Amino acid sequence: MRLIQTTRSFLEMIRFSHTLFALPFAMLAAVMAWTVRAEPAVSFEMWHLVGILVAMVGARSAAMAFNRLVDERIDAANPRTAKRHLPAGILSRGTVIAFMLLSIFVFLLGTSLFLPNFLPLLLAGPVLIVLMGYSYAKRFTSLSHFWLGLALGLAPVCAWAAIRGNAVIADQFDLLPAVILGMAVMFWVAGFDMIYACQDFEFDRATGLNSMPAAIGLRGALRLASVCHAITIVLLGVLPIAYQWAGPDLGFGWLYGVGVAAIAGLLVYEHRMVRPDDLSRVNAAFFNVNAVISIGLFVIGVIDLTVI
Repeated sequence: MRLIQTTRSFLEMIRFSHTLFALPFAMLAAVMAWTVRAEPAVSFEMWHLVGILVAMVGARSAAMAFNRLVDERIDAANPRTAKRHLPAGILSRGTVIAFMLLSIFVFLLGTSLFLPNFLPLLLAGPVLIVLMGYSYAKRFTSLSHFWLGLALGLAPVCAWAAIRGNAVIADQFDLLPAVILGMAVMFWVAGFDMIYACQDFEFDRATGLNSMPAAIGLRGALRLASVCHAITIVLLGVLPIAYQWAGPDLGFGWLYGVGVAAIAGLLVYEHRMVRPDDLSRVNAAFFNVNAVISIGLFVIGVIDLTVI
């Protein structure tokens, strides 16, 4: 019973359900890499699928545990986060450190499943630096939202490179479709993170933490978030062109276009849910709408590439 409760506490601490934000994009990039006609062509390997899942869960868990360790004092001082597991004493620092180290091992184990492609192992260190560096970003820059976006945007790029290793080494332009998708993820995440950060507007200003709401106000941050999401739609619109360029015999079709239009509608709905004078629906906008966006694009993209 205690083991079940501890496991549940760890999953709650790292917000395991939020894995839905980046994992579908990594899996979409993987399907793109398996189906692209560019040489050398690669075939589906179950170990590659397992490797992506294991590496994604390990890397994100390690980064979230590190974030909770670094932000323990800040979380304790913020009424919104004071009940998180470390400041509330539900989990000890030693236990969280052990969990973080275990998660790093799981991440490295996931990257090893792509051998003899050494790219995932070689890039594991830089990727962890980017993921964990985000925890310090808000201490010195209001652009921390874009840092978080970059961290999640690496997921499709790394998945593509892990599967098409030799092709990426031989021709860096082979990465172009994954980079476009990664940039779309970056601006999407930066936008919804600005919306989420509006909840801590007063706390950030009072304690000197950097965020867009603290720097340019709630209204300005929400407007910038809408610009980021407009850029996301543009990049998703460009993705089929980049993918067609990489593999002229295959590309996204009408279903993908319908999906992007639906995502644009969902993003408009998300911004209508939040106003500078009413932040009561931030959590619904943050999780519910964005989970539908990530899972929806994955499902539509895979069906378009493999069925239609």
